[in-house]
Amino acid sequence: MTRLLRLYPQLLRTGFAEAVAYRAEFLIWMFSTNMPLVMLAIWAAAARSGPVGGYSQTGFAAYYLCALLVRLMTGAWIVYVNMVGGQDELVFDGGSMVVSPDGHVVWRAAVFEEDLLVVDVDVEPSQQLEARRPAWPGEPEEVYRALVLGTGDYVRKNGFREVVLGLSGGIDSALTATIAVDALGPDAVRVVAMPSPYSSPESVEDARDVAARLGIRLDEASIDEAFKSYLAALDDAFRGTEDNIAEENLQARIRGNLLMALSNKFGSLVLTTGNKSELAVGYSTLYGDMAGGFAPIKDVPKTLVYELSRWRNEQGSAPIPERVMEKPPSAELRPDQKDTDSLPPYDVLDPIIESYVEEDRGAEEIIAAGADPETVWKVVGMIDRAEYKRRQAPPGVKITPKAFGRDRRMPITNQYSRRPPMGPEGPTSPRAEGAE
Repeated sequence: MTRLLRLYPQLLRTGFAEAVAYRAEFLIWMFSTNMPLVMLAIWAAAARSGPVGGYSQTGFAAYYLCALLVRLMTGAWIVYVNMVGGQDELVFDGGSMVVSPDGHVVWRAAVFEEDLLVVDVDVEPSQQLEARRPAWPGEPEEVYRALVLGTGDYVRKNGFREVVLGLSGGIDSALTATIAVDALGPDAVRVVAMPSPYSSPESVEDARDVAARLGIRLDEASIDEAFKSYLAALDDAFRGTEDNIAEENLQARIRGNLLMALSNKFGSLVLTTGNKSELAVGYSTLYGDMAGGFAPIKDVPKTLVYELSRWRNEQGSAPIPERVMEKPPSAELRPDQKDTDSLPPYDVLDPIIESYVEEDRGAEEIIAAGADPETVWKVVGMIDRAEYKRRQAPPGVKITPKAFGRDRRMPITNQYSRRPPMGPEGPTSPRAEGAE
């Protein structure tokens, strides 16, 4: 029992204890009469960051390991039963299985869809072929199917008939719109292009192209006049100051207002389009692009956004234009803006986020592994300071072992903020500038 109590914090983080508390429709039937075997089953669940806590990218192999470890100690048939469908941030991916005494998966239900599997464990192993299902999908297919299932179930189970989102001409909104169409159908998805004075003509063209390829309704609503009205209202208050992030974020908040107005008028659910990389470092605007009811890709790192987009384009139709995937990411809130003006390149940023957030490594460990010290301290500081923003973000599909919100909640008010070590002339690298 002492060992079980020591495991409790890990089980709570992975969703095991929470699943029991809320009586989640997920059961692992493992019969045994000795306590070490029960502990082994609990350890296996905790080690994969929780099959009881829903889908994550570890996939089928971890499920099988959980059943196989118990089978090895019992020599018995193991029946593993998993729910299918979305529940808030979680996606239960199915794949229920029967493991024979010799350690083989002899029957398995379909994944990411409802299935009925009737099993007689007394039959000869050769008869297993009659109950075979398609192979477990590999990444990125399994991630994409989890996003589609989680988004569709969240919308339908909460009584919404349609969704609305801003379509900027960038890759994040293009992928989000594609997921929504695959989950709900084109008639249930409405997109809005809201160009500002800093939006490029190519971005508007790309938004139209994505909408046409998906067969969805596109409304265009320029925010130029609304932006001028806001600036006029703030003219006295802003007089004598230089343009900065305040003017940039006004544009994002105008767009958020327009989308919420459409939601109120037509009863549609607003989908936000931010990814995990942006959410991690606070590269987003409260009450602007973070305004909405559900965030399908909030747990998807930017580098994986590209991978998912490429995979989806290979599946028959190609809903995301090549130009969208090739152009440098930009919020287009000021002239010639690029994401790399404020952030490291995403192929540098994402591994740091993964190490710090998902693997619980400290800045010193990440630096010791070969990352640039100044970049690491900047990113770690941005992640720590953005906690207050993440508390106000909508829910979204969990696909990584540790998602923000459900799996990682840190104190907003604290005295432990990570700082670079002090050198003879002060800090060895500057603190990162935060973004609102």
